[in-house]
Amino acid sequence: MNMMDDTGGKETSATRTAYLSLREMILSGALPPGQKLKIEDLRRRLQTGASPVREALSLLTSDMLVERIDQRGFRAAPASLANFEEILSLRCTLEDMALRKSISHTTADWEESLVLAHHRMRRVIGTDTFEDAHKSFHMALLKNANAPMLERYCSQLYDLNIRYRYLAAGGKSYQTRDIAAEHESILNAALNGDADAASEALLSHYRLTGDYLSSQLGGL
Repeated sequence: MNMMDDTGGKETSATRTAYLSLREMILSGALPPGQKLKIEDLRRRLQTGASPVREALSLLTSDMLVERIDQRGFRAAPASLANFEEILSLRCTLEDMALRKSISHTTADWEESLVLAHHRMRRVIGTDTFEDAHKSFHMALLKNANAPMLERYCSQLYDLNIRYRYLAAGGKSYQTRDIAAEHESILNAALNGDADAASEALLSHYRLTGDYLSSQLGGL
């Protein structure tokens, strides 16, 4: 009985490790959009078994980062300007809703969590851990909506958007923005309980990024 439990735990751990590794590779572009994902190749690359890789790819289809191309095959989800623009539109609509709900339910604990998430994000600007801290800040803004399904969709859309940021990386115009000031504006409006100002700051933040990415992704 203990052996079975231990084996099951190892299999779950191997699947999760494969899932996280493949997810990062797809988001970062190490596995390019549209690339066929062969189980044997990925098994060797990740130095794991075929079963964890197959299970991880199945999980990634739910995240819309992987597509099934036949009964047994997979590929990294394709990318297109139209797909990016749909993601942006959905993010603006759903996060506006979630942010307004969060502000309407304002509590001292939520305000403290926002300040802490913002502080942690600022501390790691320019480091490898910034992306995780950046997502934590944006999700903290929505956490107080008390709407788990809405939060989950927003989290998924955030990840899909990250992929396009990697695809469009390197443009000089992106660096001319004061992104720290944009985050500060969102935070201050939320802390002041001003839902209209917070929403305007958040959507402006996303649309500025969207305009930049659309210009960089025109060839997709």
